[in-house]
Amino acid sequence: MLRTLDLTGVDGAYRTLLPRGSFDVEAAVAVVHPIVADVADRGAEALLEYSEKFDHVVPPSLRVGAADLRKAADELDPQLREAFLESIRRRREVAGALELDPDPGPAILADGASVGLRNIPVERVGLYVPGGLAPLASSVIMNVVPAQVAGVTSIAVASPPQREFGGLPHPSILAVCALLGVEEVYAVGGAQAIAMFAHGVEGLCDPVSLITGPGNIYVVAAKRLVRGLVGIDSEAGPTEIAVVADDTADPAFVAADLISQAEHDPMAASVLITDSTALTEKVVAEVERQVVGQLHEERIRTALTGRQSAVVLVRDLDQAVAVADAYAAEHLEIQTADARAVAARIRNAGAIFVGGYSPVSLGDYSAGSTHVLPTAGCACHSSGLSVRSFMRTVHVIDYSQAGLMDLADGIERFAQAENLPGHAAAVTVRRPR
Repeated sequence: MLRTLDLTGVDGAYRTLLPRGSFDVEAAVAVVHPIVADVADRGAEALLEYSEKFDHVVPPSLRVGAADLRKAADELDPQLREAFLESIRRRREVAGALELDPDPGPAILADGASVGLRNIPVERVGLYVPGGLAPLASSVIMNVVPAQVAGVTSIAVASPPQREFGGLPHPSILAVCALLGVEEVYAVGGAQAIAMFAHGVEGLCDPVSLITGPGNIYVVAAKRLVRGLVGIDSEAGPTEIAVVADDTADPAFVAADLISQAEHDPMAASVLITDSTALTEKVVAEVERQVVGQLHEERIRTALTGRQSAVVLVRDLDQAVAVADAYAAEHLEIQTADARAVAARIRNAGAIFVGGYSPVSLGDYSAGSTHVLPTAGCACHSSGLSVRSFMRTVHVIDYSQAGLMDLADGIERFAQAENLPGHAAAVTVRRPR
């Protein structure tokens, strides 16, 4: 099912050779532009029309009521409730311990000259949670928890209305919102949800400063369209996994992990990077065996046979590391004899999963790490969603007259050299008279 791409005789320039699906955001921008403009112009009336058109249901209320949130939490299966709460606990603990930068003391540069740094949370954020092919309750946790740890005081969540649930978002999504104490929840999906967050809808939803969360290509296009009016986390494409494995890896583990990402989306990418032809044969056979009878078998087969998925054959682990860095996977698993040592050599990945017992599914739900990660090779320059994503860094400059005068001559010369005499004058006027 998986094609094989042989790179054993290639040195360098891997990025252009590696499998990658097409994701034409610009084409989608043309589709969503009138939607975003319409929501900005007509507000709730437009939202209701697009709900009927795209979600095939008109919500009883665009904002989900507190009673519906409580009901969803109260009706949760007790064991599922415990799973949600443990995921929340671990994500909050990791966010607080590793991602929350305390305000450092100021840098004292000279007498009367200091520069401090403050980390200030964004005031209001809009968090989008997909509800199409899979109702991603886990994405509620991955977006809300770091925002709360950062200290964001106003959090709004939007997720598509579901016809089978009377126009409300999926009950699991509502239940997790309730468990997290999020009370502002909207039954709005797609590009129109992004437009609602960015422009606000009078009498319904105030505009936000930052929009985060994954979505389909139209959600991504809408985020691109409103970027600048608001901040966005990223333009996330279809999910992807790369597995670096040698002949010590368990073929059943590798196959299951490739399948796990393929079931997300027909455009999902599953890539195995290995120097072992024997492992390749076993994994391909395992994939075929495991995929039969899967709930989403057709979707999985489409993803695994697509241009974005492949087995990449390399000479050795050194080349495997170089290929993995060139691919810059959203999720990168290392299943080798010395997985920790190999993982330590990786520079480009959204998240690294070390060893045979750290599958991507662990990170998707309960590892404590984030699962909102850069895709499409963007892990070479971007990071996953974290507490820092919801904070702004502000320098605080505090100089006395003496501290400024120590630098006055240099600043005036600098300003004159840039042909900005007004800048120089703003210093000169402060000289002792």
